[in-house]
Amino acid sequence: MSFFDYLQARWDHILGLAAEHAIVVAVSVVIATVIGVGLGIATYRTDRPRQLVLAVTGVFLTIPSLALFGLFIGLLGLGTAPVIVALVMYALLPIVSNTIVGLRSVDPAVVESAQGMGMGRTLRLLRIELPLAWPVILTGMRVSTLITVGIAAIGAYVRGPGLGNDIFTGLARIGSPIAVNLVLGGVLGVIVLAILFDLLYVLINRLTTSRGIR
Repeated sequence: MSFFDYLQARWDHILGLAAEHAIVVAVSVVIATVIGVGLGIATYRTDRPRQLVLAVTGVFLTIPSLALFGLFIGLLGLGTAPVIVALVMYALLPIVSNTIVGLRSVDPAVVESAQGMGMGRTLRLLRIELPLAWPVILTGMRVSTLITVGIAAIGAYVRGPGLGNDIFTGLARIGSPIAVNLVLGGVLGVIVLAILFDLLYVLINRLTTSRGIR
């Protein structure tokens, strides 16, 4: 069976796995964004906490994914839960670091002007600093999403959802006629998802960022 025949025969199956893959990535990035932006806001003004947060989230990104998924089996069992927790850990560093960089790069004169107008710290953060830092924060989210799209495929190791299931199944059947098609279909699905997510961030950037600060 050629690869194109394989795609036609299993299109619904591949589409279902791709949808599962996209959902688990989206959920993980949303959770990581809430945590990461919160950590960035809490630490961007102070040196030691900022360095500690960046160091810890940096360590997360160096842990081999298979080892991390394996460790979570004993704590969270098999399925979606360990995949989401691991992906959140991998997604944190770009979001935290970009939040810190974005907030620290806001022109102090703008902040001082807002303060002179009577804005409190929280109001300045919400109305001035975060909107100005948003393009940088969004870039961190974009990087985290592309990282987790690839790592999510390894979640099949702990019976997680997504295209990794076809990839692992194909690798387990190396030598059989369908093995290459399974692996190739899963890999191409991951690539297509990464491209679609990237295009989505381009659209979000255009819709949520004013022309003056793009």
